[in-house]
Amino acid sequence: MDSAFYLNEFRLAAGEIPKEKLDKDHLNLSIDTVLESVALKMYKSEWYGDAELPKEASGRIFFSIWVNEKTIEEGRIYYNIHALKLRELKRYKIASKDFAKNFRNEFLKHQKEWPNVSVNFGPLTLMEGWIELKNDFIQEDVYNLAQKFLKINSIIDKVLEKYKKQ
Repeated sequence: MDSAFYLNEFRLAAGEIPKEKLDKDHLNLSIDTVLESVALKMYKSEWYGDAELPKEASGRIFFSIWVNEKTIEEGRIYYNIHALKLRELKRYKIASKDFAKNFRNEFLKHQKEWPNVSVNFGPLTLMEGWIELKNDFIQEDVYNLAQKFLKINSIIDKVLEKYKKQ
């Protein structure tokens, strides 16, 4: 896998996302190589158990778009929303299965807008899908997936509100 190529394509796509929109929604964006995958992640500090060390926090929620050797062989770019160790989010008291069920109930209203998506996973993967990998359109496709997430990221906040500690 030509990691430098994919990192560059993902960075160029991220550069097109309006900073004002990210700031308005309090979203952070990172592009990195994680577990032999090139990944773009979008997340909010309040979705992390330790806001000071978001990349190392074990409890966290994030949206991710990625490619790796296997996905490239499949001709796909994958995306998902992960919810890991939610009990470690200090401001909330969450049962992962309940959170996943509530998120998915809200997500169903938007599911048709997401290509090849499924919610048939355990509570750690709230949803996952893929798009066809077209090297000439990676920037555009990654940008479009990020835009889709910008439209639904408030679902996570809405569901989290139910679990906020008093």
